[in-house]
Amino acid sequence: MANIASQIKRIKTNQKRNEINKSYKSKVKTALKKAEISIKNKAENATVLVNEVCSLIDKAVVKGIYHINKAARQKSKIMTKLQKQNNYNLF
Repeated sequence: MANIASQIKRIKTNQKRNEINKSYKSKVKTALKKAEISIKNKAENATVLVNEVCSLIDKAVVKGIYHINKAARQKSKIMTKLQKQNNYNLF
């Protein structure tokens, strides 16, 4: 355990950030699963859910929770699934 006051404070702030980041990652994963299920079931709101997921992923990058390459990979994956289901290009 740290003896220096600033290091003790840093440990506490790191724990708080860790919990916040975990909850945000969980939120993104849940949204991804909902979008994938809607794509698989060919729901009409699949495009809306995919757009929400992309927005959440972009916000995670800005907050420093995800690396930009991971975000791009996840967005590409979900968009590809949507394109295959709808048989058209979004780009």
